[in-house]
Amino acid sequence: MSPVAAMIRDSARQCMAWLHGWTGLLLGHVLFIICLTGTLTIFKPEISQWMRPEARAVASPAEAILAATRWLQANSKDSTGWYLSAPDDRANIVEASYDSDGVYRTQALDPQTGAPVARETLGGEFFYRLHFELELPYPWGRLLASLAAMTMLVALVTGVIAHKRIFKDVFTFRPFKGQRSWLDGHNGLGVLAMPFHIMITFTGLLTLASLNLPWGMTGAYGEDMATMYADLAPGSVTRAASGEKAALAPLAPMLTTAQRHFGGTPIGRVYVFNPGDKAAVVTVYPSDAEAIGYMPAEISFDGATGHTLKAWTEIRTGIRTYQTIYGLHMARFAPSLTRWLYFLGGAMLTMAIATGMVLWIVKRRERAPLSVGNRILERLNVGVLTGAPIGAVAFLIANRLLPLGIVARAETEVSIALWTSGAALALGMVLPPAIGWPVLLGGLAIGCVSAAFLGPIWPDGWPLATVNLLLLGVALALLPVIRRQVQRKRAPAPTRRRAVAT
Repeated sequence: MSPVAAMIRDSARQCMAWLHGWTGLLLGHVLFIICLTGTLTIFKPEISQWMRPEARAVASPAEAILAATRWLQANSKDSTGWYLSAPDDRANIVEASYDSDGVYRTQALDPQTGAPVARETLGGEFFYRLHFELELPYPWGRLLASLAAMTMLVALVTGVIAHKRIFKDVFTFRPFKGQRSWLDGHNGLGVLAMPFHIMITFTGLLTLASLNLPWGMTGAYGEDMATMYADLAPGSVTRAASGEKAALAPLAPMLTTAQRHFGGTPIGRVYVFNPGDKAAVVTVYPSDAEAIGYMPAEISFDGATGHTLKAWTEIRTGIRTYQTIYGLHMARFAPSLTRWLYFLGGAMLTMAIATGMVLWIVKRRERAPLSVGNRILERLNVGVLTGAPIGAVAFLIANRLLPLGIVARAETEVSIALWTSGAALALGMVLPPAIGWPVLLGGLAIGCVSAAFLGPIWPDGWPLATVNLLLLGVALALLPVIRRQVQRKRAPAPTRRRAVAT
């Protein structure tokens, strides 16, 4: 290679390294929260079961839906719609969203009685919503999440280009070497699961494409969103309420017909529009637990007579491609082994972000005294990188300690999680990092052990045991990290040296 070509190559790599560092830095803490909660969402049904230990009843999807509709008929008033998700191999309750007397509710219903389960909680839904909404009002949370996803994609691509020895260094880790150790860890975590990281980031970005790139829709449809949705889902049946009361026809024959139409695939979701009205519509969707593509078919019935109104199976290439991309990101199709691989890939991406944020500070501390901005960033690292998981554990502990019958129990759990994260962030900003790291990591380890032992230590069924084992595994993995932080606090300050080239 000529000297000019080598100089151009090195200059391009330096530009990519600069872009990689700054894109990761600007939204690094937001990305950490998004990736952490997204990783936890892989086990959303298992977390929900762990947080409802009293809900042990099981029933087939059709039987559970029938029980839920019987309860809703008796306990909802002037409802405009019931939106029900049937149980499956991973979730044993019916997730119901409905309005009653002008109040919108979301509840977990017992699959046998149809009544709400004893312990009111959002369960794993909290992590799922936090993952892409960040507890911010619509659409601001989703816009921030999509901006962070764009930043993540840029950071991944520039990181690959900037790295000189990507295949050699990926299997190299030199512990207790300061900046070099952090760089080795960051490289290994980022590169070993690089295909997964790109896939999950790209698919997540596309799930929010209507927010990021709305101009195609507005150019084609203007303000006529009803026509757009009709073209997007031509199988849907929408009817305005007639105002004339009519009893809902028996659902069992509708569900049997639907399951036959789906080729034996179990029922996944049932939506009842205008229940109790002559213009009621019952729409049934198949379970997406066995297909990557999300909700590929639907069938609608007249709610008053039970007659089939429309059946639709999606075959359009563009729509099926989007549904497959969405399904890849959500991973509802994933069998047990694939689900664990998703979890491992998500955990590696989360840790790659965390090590990158720490590496930024370590590199600059070894060169010269930290600037005021970097000192603030260093304390933000302590507060955010420990505060987010501490808040997640506080959410689980609150689920066990709050009385079952208190008003707004689910909202109280969420408030405890957020306030605990805020307190950890404040401690991280106040305490010197040499003290803040071991204190907050120690608090996280104690919280994980406490959450595991507050519930049944070895409950019936793998879903509940899985969460306990994950909590204990995190606590065990934190012990050497805490020990190292304590040793560093006692050790003399390191001698500054020139940074190692990346």
